Amino acid sequence: MTGPAGTAHLVLLYGGAAARVASRGRSKDGVADATERPVFVVGSPRSGTSFMAGCLGGLSGFVDLGEVGPLKVSLSELARLPEEEAARRLRRTLERVRRLGLARRLRAVEQTPETSFVLPAALRAYPEAKVVHMVRDGRDVVCSLLAKGWLREREGADDVGMPYGAYARSWVEPERVQEFERSSEARRAAWAWRRYLSAVRATAPGALEVRYEELAADPAATAQRIAAHIDADVEPLVQALRAVHAESVGRWRRDLTPEQLADVEAEAGPLLRELGYA
Repeated sequence: MTGPAGTAHLVLLYGGAAARVASRGRSKDGVADATERPVFVVGSPRSGTSFMAGCLGGLSGFVDLGEVGPLKVSLSELARLPEEEAARRLRRTLERVRRLGLARRLRAVEQTPETSFVLPAALRAYPEAKVVHMVRDGRDVVCSLLAKGWLREREGADDVGMPYGAYARSWVEPERVQEFERSSEARRAAWAWRRYLSAVRATAPGALEVRYEELAADPAATAQRIAAHIDADVEPLVQALRAVHAESVGRWRRDLTPEQLADVEAEAGPLLRELGYA
């Protein structure tokens, strides 16, 4: 994003991100090695990434950065850069937000879903970082994406100014762009789920995979696994995770039509079966 309009928009994004961080990090005790030990919460949109990041960011010594707007608008560009350059720019962006938000002594929890596509650069920027990968039944993710309407032709734009619509995003395979844009909204949503999830699995073998369904069934057991992975106190995390929306598990059975289910199966059936969801 270049030029005066782009610069002004970027300044607004930094200001909004810093204000959120400052409000979330106020009055928390910090730790000396906070900078080098962020937590990246990644996964498909509507997989529980925001919920998980909020729970982790509420712990002592941590702060949820939210979806970092200045990073989000640049991620498709970062994905095309050499890994070293992408890592340098990613770190510079996150550290600027932490500095402006007065959170330099708090461990950052970064939850921008598109970070799924630049994880090698993120881990190069922060070799001591931890990754928590939220995985949810793709059919439930499709339900939630359909309700949001992000992949539908309509007026409006997301939180960083990217328009809604059926156009191919950067994560669509180049040879399938026209197919994506001609597909149904349900198939495009399944496409997104498949691409985000597969990207994390392919590039971050050390990530802790957290199934949304297992979290909903047993928050305490999930808290134990996560706390051990990120080196955090378990009891506050247990209490936070108990707020999970368990009633959303399996919503696809009542919300998706047979035609929509067929489209989801056509695009993501093999991955659903690989993960045991179908």
